Amino acid sequence: MAPTELKQYSLADVASHNKPNDLWMIIHDKVYDVTKFLQEHPGGEEVLIEVAGKEASSEFDDVGHSTDAKESMKKFLVGEVIEAERKAKKSHGSTPTTTAPSSSSWLGSLKTKFFG
Repeated sequence: MAPTELKQYSLADVASHNKPNDLWMIIHDKVYDVTKFLQEHPGGEEVLIEVAGKEASSEFDDVGHSTDAKESMKKFLVGEVIEAERKAKKSHGSTPTTTAPSSSSWLGSLKTKFFG
C-alpha cells in the first residue's frame, strides 16, 4: 500500500490560520492545526498563539519535547508545506563549506596585489 500523500499548503495558506479559534503552524515543513490543543498545551496557549500561522520549528526544537509529545502531534497533522516553499529546501543547493577565503589564501592574494 502506497503511503498517503499529505495535502499541500503554501506559506500564505498557513499564515491565514493565525487566530486562537483557527490556529495552524509549521514544524519541520509539516502543517499542524493545533486549534483544539490550545487549552491543553502544557506550556500555555500564549506560546502557541505567538507562532500562529508561522514557521515554528526553532521554537519547538528549543523546548526539547518528549517522544510522547512528538507522537501526539500526529493527530494534529493536516498537511505539509508545498515543496517550493519549504524551509528545509536550500535555494542554492548545498551549503558551502566556507563563507570566506581562508586567512592564508586571503593574505597571499593581498601580498601579491600590493607587493607583486
